[in-house]
Amino acid sequence: MANLSEIRSSDTLWRILIWGGLAALLALPAIAMRFTDEVVWTATDFMVAAIIFAVVGGCFEWAARMSRNWVYRAAFGITIVTSFLTVWVNLAAGMIGNEDNPANLIFLGVLLTAIVGSIVARFRADGMARAMLLAALVQAGCSAYAASIGHTRDAIFISIFCVFWLASAALFRMAARSGA
Repeated sequence: MANLSEIRSSDTLWRILIWGGLAALLALPAIAMRFTDEVVWTATDFMVAAIIFAVVGGCFEWAARMSRNWVYRAAFGITIVTSFLTVWVNLAAGMIGNEDNPANLIFLGVLLTAIVGSIVARFRADGMARAMLLAALVQAGCSAYAASIGHTRDAIFISIFCVFWLASAALFRMAARSGA
C-alpha cells in the first residue's frame, strides 16, 4: 500500500502533466502563427480555448479529488477527453460537414446525456457506467443521423467516439466492482 506522501507526489506529477499539457496546447497555435499563415487565431480564439482548457483542467482536478481509485480516475479522464474532443472538433471543423453546419448541434445531446447522467448518478461509478453507455448510444444515434443525411465518411468518424464512451463505461463498471 502506498503511503500518503507517495500518493501526493503522484497526484502532483499528474497535475503538472495535465496543466502543463493544456498550457502547451494553448501555446501551440501562437507558435504556429509565427511560422505559417495557415494558422490564424484571434484573441477571441485564444480566450475560448483558454476557457475550455480551464474547464478541462478543473474537471481533472475534480476527478482526482472524487476518488483515489485509478480505474475510476482513468474512466473519468476518458470522459473528460472525449467531451473535450467533441467540443473542440465541432468548433474547429465540425463533425458533420463543417463547423457552420447546424447539424453539429446534435452533439450537445451527447454531452448533456453524459453530464446529466453523471449528476443523476451522483458521480458514483455504477451510475457513471450507465451514463457513459447511454452517451455512447446517443453518439451512435448521431452517427446514424449523419449517415442518413448523406455524410457517410463523417458517420464513420463520429462512430469512433462511441468507442471512447464505451471504454469509459467499461472502466467505470470495473471501478464499481472494485468498490470505488
